[in-house]
Amino acid sequence: MKNTLKIFAILFLLINYSCKAQHMVQTIKDVHLLKNNEQQFINKPLKNLLKEIKPEIKNVLGTKDDPSYFAFNFISRDEIKRKVIGRKHINLYVYVKEPLKWNFNERPQGKEYLWSKEDVEKYGDLTVIRIKVIERIED
Repeated sequence: MKNTLKIFAILFLLINYSCKAQHMVQTIKDVHLLKNNEQQFINKPLKNLLKEIKPEIKNVLGTKDDPSYFAFNFISRDEIKRKVIGRKHINLYVYVKEPLKWNFNERPQGKEYLWSKEDVEKYGDLTVIRIKVIERIED
């Protein structure tokens, strides 16, 4: 009986340890899943949505419109400048409820468009109200 309990305890720990949460967005092509599952993120903090994205966000622009939103890009500004015919650009727009305190001039020089861990801390508690995905192909 003791051995059986030990075996179950060990199996339980191994299963819990080996099961890691998978990101909803594994590749850039999966970004549409965020829009398809939009209700899962509405009225929740932005950081919840960001946890579901595995590909690195390489470029971001915050807009103070009403409502405020972030435009996330998965290619760098240098890559954007290089025109590649047929390349897909997938932009993720995340609208937030609160006014965005985004000041381009206060961001580190040369890194104005980079999304950082500090940005996640600063903006992660903003409330998501809408998600939009726009895909375009360079011609």
